[in-house]
Amino acid sequence: MRSPKGAWIWLVGKEWRELVASRSWWVMLAVMGPLVGFGFISAVRTYGEASGLNGTAIGVGEAFSPLVGIWAPTFSACELAAAFLLPFVAIRLVAGDRQSGALKLELQHVMPAIGRVGTKALVLVGGWAIASAAPATAVALWWTYGGSIYAPELAGVMAGHLLNAGLTIALAAAAASATDHPSTAAIVTLTATVGTWVVNFVAAVHGGVWERIARYTPTAMVAEFQHGLIRLEVVLAALTLIAAGLALAAIWVQLGVAVKRRAIESMAVAAATALVLAACMRVTASWDVSEARANSFAREDEAALARIPGPLTIEVHLAPEDPRRVDLEHRALSKLRRVRPDVRVRYVSATSIGLFEQTSEGYGEIRYELGGRTAVSRSTTAEAVLETIYELAGATPPVESEDSVFRGHPLTATTKGAAVVFYGVWPVIVIAVGLSPRWPGRRKKVKRKR
Repeated sequence: MRSPKGAWIWLVGKEWRELVASRSWWVMLAVMGPLVGFGFISAVRTYGEASGLNGTAIGVGEAFSPLVGIWAPTFSACELAAAFLLPFVAIRLVAGDRQSGALKLELQHVMPAIGRVGTKALVLVGGWAIASAAPATAVALWWTYGGSIYAPELAGVMAGHLLNAGLTIALAAAAASATDHPSTAAIVTLTATVGTWVVNFVAAVHGGVWERIARYTPTAMVAEFQHGLIRLEVVLAALTLIAAGLALAAIWVQLGVAVKRRAIESMAVAAATALVLAACMRVTASWDVSEARANSFAREDEAALARIPGPLTIEVHLAPEDPRRVDLEHRALSKLRRVRPDVRVRYVSATSIGLFEQTSEGYGEIRYELGGRTAVSRSTTAEAVLETIYELAGATPPVESEDSVFRGHPLTATTKGAAVVFYGVWPVIVIAVGLSPRWPGRRKKVKRKR
C-alpha cells in the first residue's frame, strides 16, 4: 500500500496526464488566442483613436485609463471561456474516471475524498493558468507598444478572473460528482450559469433584495475587479462558494457511501455555507486598486467625509431602470459607502421603469438627513451629492489638489503583430503541440497503431 504522500504525487501526475489528453482542454487553449486577440485589437484601436484627439483635460483622464480601455475588454475573453469552455474541461476531468471505471481503482489509494477532489481542482487551475498565457501575451504586446502598465490594477483584474474560474471549477466538479453522466453535469452547470444572469436581469428591473443578491454573482464580481474595486466581502463569498462546491464534490464522489448519508452531508454543507455567506455580508473592507481612483472620491473629500458625524440617511425616489438612478449609484453612492459604511440608502418607487411616475410629486427627489437636518436635491452627480452633504454638516468643502487629478495615459498605438500572434501563431502552436505524439493521449494512439 502506498503512503498518503506517494498516493498524492501519483494522483497529481495521473490527473495532469488526463488533462493534457483531454480534447476539450486543447480546444479551450486554441480558442483563447483568437478570443483574446479580438478583444485586445479592438480595444487598442479604439484607445488609439480616442488618444488622437489629445484629450487630457480634467475629467477626461479616465477615458485614457488602460484598466477600462485595454484590460477590461481584453480579459473579457477569460469570462467567456470560464462560462462556456472551462466547465466541459472540468467535467471531463471529474466525470471521466467514473465513466471509465478508473475511479474504483483510484479509491484504493489511501487519501480522503476532499484530497482527491482538491487535486483535480489544483490541476484544473494549472490548466487555466496555461490558458491565461493568451491575455498575458496581450499585456506584453501592450508594453512593447509603449503602453502604461499599473501593476495593482492589472493584478486585480487577473485575480478576479482567477476567482471566477475557481467558481466554475467548483460548480462543475460538484455537478459532475452528483450526476450519472457528463452531459447531465454540463446541463446543470450551464443552468446555474444562466441562472446568475437571470438574477442580474431581475435585479436591474426590480432592485431591492435582488440587487443585493446580484452583487455576489460571478458577472458582477468580475465587473468590479475589471474596474479596480476589490471588496473583501465578495472575495470571502467567492472563496466560500468554491470551498462548498469542492466539499459537495467530495461527498458525492464516494461511491460506497449511502445516498441518504451523502444527502444529509450535502444539506449540512449548504447550511454552513449559508451561515458563512451571511457573515461575509457584514464585512465592509474594500480597496480601490485603479490608478485613476475610479471607485473613490478625491482623498481630500474622503478625509472630510470621515470627520462628519453620522448617521447619514439618503432616500432616493427613482425607479430601478431610471438612468439617473444608475448614474447616482455608480458615480456617488457606491463611493460614499466605501468612506461611510454607516450611510443608509433607501430607494423608493412605485414601478420598475418609472415612466409614468415622472409627473408624480416627489419623483426624482433625493432626500438627505444628517444630524436632524434635511435637504432635498434632484441632481445625481457626485459633485452635487458632496455639496449637499457638506451643507447639511456645516462643513467647508475641501479644495482638490491639482496633483490628485488623473490625467490618463493617451497612446496612439497600432496593433502591430497582434493579429499574426493571436490568429496565426497561437492556434498553430496549440494544434502542433496538441497533436504531438509526445503527449500521453497521442502516445497511446501511436502505440496501438504500431
